[in-house]
Amino acid sequence: MLGINYRKIHSNSVGSKTDYEMHSMDFEEFLWAKGYNQEQIDSVLSHMLSNIPFNDNEFSVFKRIFLDFCVLGGMPEVVKLYIETGTFSGILDVQNQIRLDYEEDVRKYADGLDQTKIISVYRSIPAQLAKENKKFQFNKIEKNARSREYTGCIEWLIDAGVITECNCLRYPELPLKGNVEESKFKLYYPDTGLLVSALDEEAQEDLRVNRNLGVYKGALYENFVAEAFVKQGLGLFYYKKENATLEEDFFVRTKNNLIPVEVKSNNDQSKSLSALIKNEKYSDISYGIKFGDLNIGHANNVYSFPFFCAFKLKDYLKAKDESSDTNITE
Repeated sequence: MLGINYRKIHSNSVGSKTDYEMHSMDFEEFLWAKGYNQEQIDSVLSHMLSNIPFNDNEFSVFKRIFLDFCVLGGMPEVVKLYIETGTFSGILDVQNQIRLDYEEDVRKYADGLDQTKIISVYRSIPAQLAKENKKFQFNKIEKNARSREYTGCIEWLIDAGVITECNCLRYPELPLKGNVEESKFKLYYPDTGLLVSALDEEAQEDLRVNRNLGVYKGALYENFVAEAFVKQGLGLFYYKKENATLEEDFFVRTKNNLIPVEVKSNNDQSKSLSALIKNEKYSDISYGIKFGDLNIGHANNVYSFPFFCAFKLKDYLKAKDESSDTNITE
């Protein structure tokens, strides 16, 4: 809770400190821990930029490691135990203890707020993400609950780095931060491994034995992509049109483009993604990105990538943008 208590310091001399935002390990750091070198890791970006699919062996290896990472997460103590033992034995106990420590910190440090409500918000997130409509709903915590009773609790958890918020856009256009509908949002765990440890025992067993991340209606894949975005410094934004089927899991931006990002736990068609790209009224959107249990591909202005590529998206977008600027100049 250093970040929370740090705010209590009455004054800081300007220029005498540097602020850092810390996260658990990302997939690249996990690959380092597994012994992979930078050249092997950078090959992921090379495949993305060249639009060349991974061969069967590459795809199989990266997918297996990625699924392990989703179950483990990136908390250093968890990764350390896994690397040292080479098994998942004892991992769940460590993850459960971390979540209990979070709740204990709420009771220690959440001054002036209803601590029970803070913990209720934190505990409700797995069930909220399991819904088809993943928008956070206060009445799922407590019947007749009102947003004003919980807003401060959510802000406290975000400031503590215990949850992350994905904002709903009023309209799929730039700019992003000035285009947010404050009352609509989704909440994620910033570490998918901790989310997995909070699931019911049957779902956990399916995950750990069969690596079936689709068991929670795609919530785990979506949480992983959100986690990867945050760790790259990408904001979290989504869109859902009222009284219509048009919705998109995430949006990211480059200098000139707004890019819708779809997270697919199955092989269904991306109808909303296609609609956003084809409709001329969404002038900031010219192409989209889809993450799924699939190899690299490109069709109808949609670039498809395996889930394990999500950690390289910012580098991909930067390189793609620079390439576009060069072509325009030429």
